[in-house]
Amino acid sequence: MSVFVSQNSENCSFSNSESWVILSPIEQSIKRKIEAVGKPLKDWDINIYRGILTGYNEAFIIDGKKKNQLIAEDPKSAEIIRPILRGRDIKRYTYDFADLYIITTFPSLKIDIEQYPAVKAHLLSFGYDRLKQTGHTGARKKTNNQWFETQDTISYKDDFSKQKIMYPNMTKFLPFYFDEKGFMQNDKSFMITGKYLYFLTAFLNSSLFKFCFKDNFPELQGGTRELRKIFLDKIPVITVDEFQNIRFKDMVLSCQDLASKGICSKDVERELDEAIFDLYSLTEEEKQIIGFIEIL
Repeated sequence: MSVFVSQNSENCSFSNSESWVILSPIEQSIKRKIEAVGKPLKDWDINIYRGILTGYNEAFIIDGKKKNQLIAEDPKSAEIIRPILRGRDIKRYTYDFADLYIITTFPSLKIDIEQYPAVKAHLLSFGYDRLKQTGHTGARKKTNNQWFETQDTISYKDDFSKQKIMYPNMTKFLPFYFDEKGFMQNDKSFMITGKYLYFLTAFLNSSLFKFCFKDNFPELQGGTRELRKIFLDKIPVITVDEFQNIRFKDMVLSCQDLASKGICSKDVERELDEAIFDLYSLTEEEKQIIGFIEIL
């Protein structure tokens, strides 16, 4: 054993308090190279928001059958019912829609519930005492919000309708989906809005991202990674301009179109990997070391 250790040992530097991982010299070299030319995402012109916390999903998240029933009873109900993706529904370049919808009575919208009698009746069927936000036993967490409103204020409500990148907060596979359909999302996921989203979608789904940064996210039981904002914020990414962002647009949308049809998109994903490798000026040896990482 001592002979094996002496023949296969590597020198690693642990010069700060950041989390660390043991890498070979060539792997260390690649990671340092990528980090050196990057700017932390917290300094990009983007926003990262958590999905919606209702405080009582059973009441606020409904299936398609209930949605249709509420709209049939009162067509005005459609104004405050939107499709939603959960963290588990978000996949690499696509999603699995579970036919779920959220009642968007966000405090920031200042909704008059009396204008939506069918929705009001639905919510009250779960009990006023259960819905009120007083912090009392059996009720939701104490807030200043009204009984029919979600627990979170959702001041960033308009961002759900913008182009955005969606991803789960805990995952084994680090999947990112570029959304322009206006999906809402639950608190088991995050979204990124702002500039250069085509490039960022490609980068975050890339082999390079997984190779260099998967260990920046804490590993939980079962190999699941935690992708909270405090960890993603620190990831250094090479800066691009709008021209470079548009270069990735067709490939990202092509990937998503193929994935949505259940067609293998590996060829396009490899093209995206190559485009990112070239952007970072990686050598052929470095490209070979990284390879094509489809899943973790």
